This record gives sequence, structure tokens and C-alpha cells, in this order.
Amino acid sequence: MVKKYEKNICLYLHAHQPYRLTKLNYLDLGQYNNYFEGSDPHTNKFYIDKISTKSYLPTNKILQNLLESVENFSLSLSLTGTLLGQLEEYSPESLKSFIKLSSTSKVEILSETYHHTLASIYSLEEFCEQIVLHRSLIKSLFNYETKSFRNTELIYNDKIASIISELGFQAIITEGWDPILNWKSSNFIYNSNLLELTTKEKDTIKKHKIGRTHKELKLLLKNYRLSDDLAFRFSNKTWDQYPLTIDKFIGWIKETDGEVFNLFMDYETFGEHQWEDSGIFEFLKKLPTEANKVGIGFLTISEAAEIKSKGIIEIENLISWADVERDLSAWLGNKMQQSALAKVYELEPKLKSGLERIKNKNLYNKYLDDWRKLQVSDHFYYMSTKYWSDGDVHKYFSPYDSPYEAFINYMNVIEDFSQKVEFELNKQR
Repeated sequence: MVKKYEKNICLYLHAHQPYRLTKLNYLDLGQYNNYFEGSDPHTNKFYIDKISTKSYLPTNKILQNLLESVENFSLSLSLTGTLLGQLEEYSPESLKSFIKLSSTSKVEILSETYHHTLASIYSLEEFCEQIVLHRSLIKSLFNYETKSFRNTELIYNDKIASIISELGFQAIITEGWDPILNWKSSNFIYNSNLLELTTKEKDTIKKHKIGRTHKELKLLLKNYRLSDDLAFRFSNKTWDQYPLTIDKFIGWIKETDGEVFNLFMDYETFGEHQWEDSGIFEFLKKLPTEANKVGIGFLTISEAAEIKSKGIIEIENLISWADVERDLSAWLGNKMQQSALAKVYELEPKLKSGLERIKNKNLYNKYLDDWRKLQVSDHFYYMSTKYWSDGDVHKYFSPYDSPYEAFINYMNVIEDFSQKVEFELNKQR
């Protein structure tokens, strides 16, 4: 048993950046070979340079120092394949800083879908393949065998948990949303409610298993109030708890019943969403030592999962950690999003059963990789037509002037890609 303290913090950070879509005019269909350049060939590099300078490099420097100097400090992180690919190309220094963090043996890396997609909703085969791709990438870059899983945007229900358990993972994380908790607290460890899968589903999963199936899949639930105090409210001067001092924050945890306080948030919380002048870096520097002083320790996801479960949490409907509703409306809330997602996943049979006959395997792999980059959830997030606070968040992240522009551009790109696929299929007949 790794638990040394009665109360523990489980700090989990997620880093992701998409490849931005090329701005493609319908009249120019058939003239593009690269769909992922953004507004110009330097767009992706611009974003990676910006986020590395403001967030990844300074945050990793602080974390590295804490991991080396504070005995009881550990954390968990996940890095999408699309981010890692761009770091390799545009910011090797940032990639090295992440690898250095993992070499401390006090950092757990989680598995997820390589391309940060909604495949878990649309295709079991594709979902499993992306997990295997991501796990292989983590093994290659970090020499690390993943044991825990986080789905894109913490999308979760009992069915997804059952798939992840069958694949061989030991723990999974999701949102600690009040409606699914009822009287329970997110500050304890639970078991997922595992369903009986069909023979067909089991056969599909069997081809991608990473280990033995466990009788229990431990479930860690995000403490969204404490997490969002840092991720969203920290620099808000109209917040009634502003300024959030380290003593106040640690005091809240100390006074609250629970064993594990799951602080789950985006990496970009530090330096990008909360700027350096907000004091967020100084807060992070003090967090481990001030927590330890009052008897609060730190655990990784897998370490926390060793704590005895308080029972089973049943979650039939899909949830996520996005927006006020904590459902899938951030990506499926309107007809544009639904149409775009249906369009991209309709291509799977053609790509996997038709194009695999292409003798040029490099060309086939390029088509497959392009298709997966078109699945990245951000493309559909930009199409959201929500308003008020949720709408502001969607607009903040979007490179488009409107959701309608995001939809039109995506459909132009997917049409161009579809035409190329059909052309190759016709050549095989």
C-alpha cells in the first residue's frame, strides 16, 4: 500500500494541441495536399512556440525542481499524439522537458486516444487502434508502460469503462459531476460499473489487449470545484474568494472529508489560461510543501487506485468534463457538428477495407493519418453555437471568426479528402 497520508492530492495535467486545418475554399477543391497548415504553413509552429514559451517550459521547470526536491510529490500527466508530433517538429526542447519529468519515476503517464478523438462514441475498432497507437508512442518516446486511461475530454460511461477494463487497464478517470454522484463524494476511490460486452465486442478488443482483464476497474473522479478554482477562477478578481492563497486552498482540503482530492486540469492552466502575472506559478511552487506541512500527501492515478474502493458508481449516460452540462454537447450540440462527425466516420470502411489494397503503403498510411487528424475533437468544438460563458470558452480556443466558418471550412476539407479517397478506390477496381 502506497498511501502514507490520510489525505492525498492526485494532480493530473493534460496537454494537447491539434493540427489546425488549412483554410480551404470550395472552388479550390483538388488543389491541396496538406490539410493541416492552418491559415499559413507557419500556423502550427506559431501556436506550439507560444504555448511552449508561456506554459510547457516554465511549468516543467517548476515541476522538475519540485519532483527532485520534495520527497512526497508526484503527478500524473497525459500528452496526445498530435501534441507530441508537433513538439518533435517545432519544440524539441519542450519534448525533452516532458521526457525529463517522466525519468524521475514520480510521474505517471496515462493512455488515451492518439488523436484526441470521439472514436469511443463512433467506432470500437478505431477507438482501440488509437489507444494502441498512443500507447506505442509513449513507450517509444518515454520508455513507459501505461496502466491507467483517460478518454478524450474525460468522456465516460459504463460501456466505455467496460471496454477499457477488457483492454487491460487498471484505472480510469472522469468528471466528478454531482448528478452522477448523488450523495457520494468525489474525494474517494470507486469501482466502475462493468457491463457484459457482446462476443463481437470482445473479439474486437481481444486484438488490441494490453494486459489481462481485471475484475475491478478503479474509478477516480475529478473534484471539479477545487480544480476549476485553479483552472478558471484563479485570476478572476470578481470571484468572492479572490485572491486564492495557498493557505486558503490547502485549508479547504484539510477541512473537507475525503482520502484523495483529484485535481484534474489542462497543462495550459499554468501560464496560458492563467498568466504568469496572476501568481499561478508561485502557487504551484508552494503547493507540495505547504500540503505536506499539514499532512497532505500526493499520489499518482495508479497509486491512488490501490486505495480500497468505497463502492460502485453507475454512469449510464455519457459525461465529460466540458462546459456547464458536462455532456457531449460541446461537440454534438448542433446539426453542423453532428453532420461533420457523421461524415468523417462514414469514411472508415472505405479507408480500412478498400484503400488497404494500395500497394504504396506510405500513401495508405498518409490517408489513414489524415483521416485520424480530421477526427480530432477540436474541429467540432469550434463549431459550437453555445452562448454565455460556454460560448466564450469555445470562441477563445477557435481560430475561426464564427462556428459557421469552422463548419464550412471543415466540410470543404473533408469533401476534398473524400474525393481523393474515391479516386484511389476507383484505381483499385
